[in-house]
Amino acid sequence: MNAEALIPPRHAVVTGVSSGIGWAIAQALLAQGWQVTGLSRRPPEAEHPQLHWRSVDLDDSARLAGVAAELGPVDALVHAAGFMRTAPLGALSVDDATAMWRVHVLAAQVLADSLLPQLRDGARIVLVGSRVAQGAAGRSAYAATKSALLGMVRSWAAELAPRGITANVIAPGATDTPFLQQPGRSSSPPRVPPIGRLVQAEEVAGLAAFLLGPLGGAITGQQMVMCGGASL
Repeated sequence: MNAEALIPPRHAVVTGVSSGIGWAIAQALLAQGWQVTGLSRRPPEAEHPQLHWRSVDLDDSARLAGVAAELGPVDALVHAAGFMRTAPLGALSVDDATAMWRVHVLAAQVLADSLLPQLRDGARIVLVGSRVAQGAAGRSAYAATKSALLGMVRSWAAELAPRGITANVIAPGATDTPFLQQPGRSSSPPRVPPIGRLVQAEEVAGLAAFLLGPLGGAITGQQMVMCGGASL
C-alpha cells in the first residue's frame, strides 16, 4: 500500500462557504486535497466528496461552539463570512453595528477558542478582513469590526507561536462577489481600483491557500492587503 494513502488529508474549517470568498477558498483547498468542513446558513454551490457542510448561524455563539467541538482534529481555520451595513456618522445603527461585530469578530473568537484543543501543532488561522479596516467614509461601523481582527490575530499569533500555529488577516478591497450586491450598503458603493477591475475571489483564495500551505509557516501576525492599488 502507498504510504501516502495512510496519511489523512489536512482538515480545514471554513466559514461563509455558501458563496463568494469562502466558497472560492474552499474550492482552492479541495483542489489541493484538503478535507473541508464548511460552516454557513445556506449550503455550498456544489458538492464534493471531501466537503462536509454544517448548517450554522454564526450569530449563535452557543451553537457555533457546540459544532466546533464536534469537528475533530483541525489543521486550519478560515473565517471568511461577513456582510456590510453602511451609514454616515449621525445615522449609525446600533443593531447593524452589533450584528456585524457578532459575525465578523465574535464568531471568529468563538471558533478559535472552541477549536484550540483540536488545533494540531503547525495549524493555521486566516481571518478575512477588509482594506476598509484602514477607514472609509460612510463605513465606520464595518471598518471597526474589520480593524478589530488585526489586534485579535496579532494576539493569537504571539500566544500560538510556540506551537508553530500561525494567525493572519487577508484584507481584500472590493471583490467581485455577491457581497457587493448585499442590501444595506447602497450608501457606500464599491469603487473600481487603479488596476481597472475588481479583485477576484479566486485571487483571495490563492493567497489564503499560500498562507495555509507549507511555505506560509513563517508568516504570522500580519495583515495582507489585496486591493488592486486602491490604498496607494
